[in-house]
Amino acid sequence: MFYGSGLPDMYRHAATYVDKILNGAKPGDLPVEQPTKFSLVVNLKTARALGLNIPSSVLFRTDQILE
Repeated sequence: MFYGSGLPDMYRHAATYVDKILNGAKPGDLPVEQPTKFSLVVNLKTARALGLNIPSSVLFRTDQILE
């Protein structure tokens, strides 16, 4: 299972910081920003190999299921 912010979103966020710094902002003055979009990914093949049973209530909430 993975729950977190995806790499494309993190890269976009980093690009925003770089743009602000290149336009003259001081890095120490920039606020710390938290991700706004999170995703839940479940790898069913690995879960089965480990003998884990993922409840259907969790599977309904996933953004991506790997089989």
